[in-house]
Amino acid sequence: MTASGRGLGLVTLTLALGLAGCAGDGGPAARGKQVYLAQCIACHNSDPARDGPLGPAVKGSSRELLEARVVRGAYPPGYKPKRGTAIMKPLPQLASTIDDLAAFLK
Repeated sequence: MTASGRGLGLVTLTLALGLAGCAGDGGPAARGKQVYLAQCIACHNSDPARDGPLGPAVKGSSRELLEARVVRGAYPPGYKPKRGTAIMKPLPQLASTIDDLAAFLK
């Protein structure tokens, strides 16, 4: 095999591996888990069914609650908070991930 043939093979292999990684993202729940682990576990437990050091358990949180709380730092109308604190700051940069977070926490 010539050097150019090996180079082409390496490029083909790199492309194939890259495309395989993109195609198998695991769907909304997997993406939501990654967002949760990267953004939420500093205050919430790594197991969303358990209370964290600052934040309550969030498993089963509705999309409406997630959007209000995460994006705006508020609560939906009529919602009774689990805790009376207002420590959590809005994270509007996560607005595009709310559906994924909801899928993970479902």
